[in-house]
Parts: sequence; structure tokens; C-alpha cells
Amino acid sequence: MALNRIGLKSVFLLLAFAALPAAAETARIYVTNSAGDKVHVIDPATNKVVQVINGVEAVHGVGFSPDGKRVYLSNEADSTLDVVDQKSGKILKRIPLSGRPNNLAVTPDGKRVVVAITEPGALDVIDTSAQKVSKSIPMNSRMHNTYVTPDGKYAVSGSTRGRFLNVVDLQTEQTAWEIKFDGGVRPMTFETNPDGSTRRIFAQLSNLHGFAVVDFATQKEVARIKFPDEPKGYGVIEGRVGAGVPSHGIGVAPDGKTLWANSHIANGLFVYSLPDLKLIGHAALPDLKLPGRDAIGAIPDWLTFSPDSKTIYVGNSTFNSVTAIDVQTRKAVATIPVGQVPKRMNTLVMR
Repeated sequence: MALNRIGLKSVFLLLAFAALPAAAETARIYVTNSAGDKVHVIDPATNKVVQVINGVEAVHGVGFSPDGKRVYLSNEADSTLDVVDQKSGKILKRIPLSGRPNNLAVTPDGKRVVVAITEPGALDVIDTSAQKVSKSIPMNSRMHNTYVTPDGKYAVSGSTRGRFLNVVDLQTEQTAWEIKFDGGVRPMTFETNPDGSTRRIFAQLSNLHGFAVVDFATQKEVARIKFPDEPKGYGVIEGRVGAGVPSHGIGVAPDGKTLWANSHIANGLFVYSLPDLKLIGHAALPDLKLPGRDAIGAIPDWLTFSPDSKTIYVGNSTFNSVTAIDVQTRKAVATIPVGQVPKRMNTLVMR
């Protein structure tokens, strides 16, 4: 009888553990702090910082090897790609780049890291096995953000100064096509077709409180989505609207159902349904209210998701924190202190 009770207890325990959200437990949110020399790592299961990577000054972008064992950081201070052991947080190697880097992206097979070079203006391709730059692709201006399309076929990069979006074919490592805009190209995200190929690019532009929609097949801008006029009241006192950056941070949720975009003016995020791009609502971020002056906004810079698409994480560059927002309710569920001026973020799914 005792054995039967023990057996039943074991079954109940197994069922309880099986019900836990495995995706949240096996993921990490990496936050780069643009005004410091640390990267903070958040466990989305607890919304607590569980690791701090030290010694990378002015880190810009962050990416990961497919097996999760290596973390790649673009180091603006030293113009290097820093390779970090995920488990220990120790820097294993600093790979010299052709110039000062901005954002980076890793190909799905993990064989290459693509880094946007702001000066002199190029796209560096790093062979991860050889741990060196295998090719530097020259561009017509400084490059800022770069991404690899979900199917791994293209590297898509933007130039804020040159006002263009560039697409490199990763098979030939040459420019496939390019499109000009009337504003600098800032953060981007992608929508895919059922076969995994790229359907649309959503790109934020300087001086646009919204985003541009680019059809990948026709290589043309097909729409512009402007954010609602309300809520408003932020961005001016913080110096972002006058600087031509009313919004900075955009992403499609992993389940492909929604698109989220930051707004400095609205001090929050607007969320749209996909594929119809209908406005669903707004999620507010924290602000600071002081007597006798306008409220100061969080200045959201960048965003990323938990793998199960249930939580979105937003960097509050004003307050040196990250806000976790429940996707279903659009309400903040946690505010997590991190380093100085957090900006670029990424989610590691641990294997």
C-alpha cells in the first residue's frame, strides 16, 4: 500500500513538472548596455538577472551559436567581435573587424556571423570555425543594423546616414538588391511565408512615427503604417523626437501572429495583428513624474520575446531597466534593473 502511494505521488510530481513552461525555463534574455561594459542576462522563468558578462565596453549587438554554447558580442570600443562562453560568461576570443561595428546577426547554421560596420561602411562576414573575417563586403555608406532572414538566405542591413536598405545574398556574399528611403533605416523585422521564405520586411525610419512595409518578392515599399496620435506627450523633453528617432525597436512574435513596435512619443508599444496589420492596442511603459515638469518617458530601445510568445521584453534606456509585458493583457508584469542605457536585446533558446 505504501509503495502504491509513493508511486502515485511520483506520477503526480511528473505531471506537475510536465505542465511547467519548458520554453521559459530553457531561455535567456540578453541585454546589452550601451553606456557600460556589461551584458545582463535574464531568466524569463523568474524575470531575474542570473548572469552578468563583464569586460565588453560599448557592446552593441548580441547573437548566439545554434547550440547555445557561444555568445557573440559586437564590441564598439575595440572594433572586435567578442566570443563568449555562454555557461561561464568568460570572453574566449576577440576577433578583429574591419572597422567599428554596430549590430550583428548569426546564420541559422552557425557557420557565419554578419556584422554591420559603421566606419568605413561595410558588412563583415566572420567564419566561426576559423574565427576570423572571411570577407568584408563594401557598402555605399555607414551600416547600422543587420539581420539574417529566418531562412538563412539573405543578410538585410540598413544605413541611417545613407538612407537605404541593402540585401546580400549569403550564397554569393554579394548585394542582391537595395532600396532607398527618405529617412535613415533603423530596426527591422521580418514576416515569413508558409515555406519559411521572407514575405515582408517591416522597417523603422528616421522621423517616421511608425514603420515602412517592404514586399520582399517585388523589392518595393508597399505601405507605411503610422502610429496613432494618442497616447502622446513623450520624446521631446528626452531629446529623441528632435533627433529624428520617434521609435526604435520592432519585432514579430515567434508565433508569427503579432507585430510589436516601440514608440518614444507614446512611451510604450503598439501591437498589430498579422498578416492584416490591424492595430490591436497599446502597452504602456513606466515614466518618471517630477513636480513642475513634464513626465519623463522610458525611451524604449529594442525589444525581444520569450520563445513561447507570451512575454515581450523592452529596454528602458532612461531608467536602466527592462520591462516584461504580458502579451495577452498588454500589462507590465516585471521591471528588471540592468546596466547603463540598455538597448539591443536578443533571446537565446538553450538546447
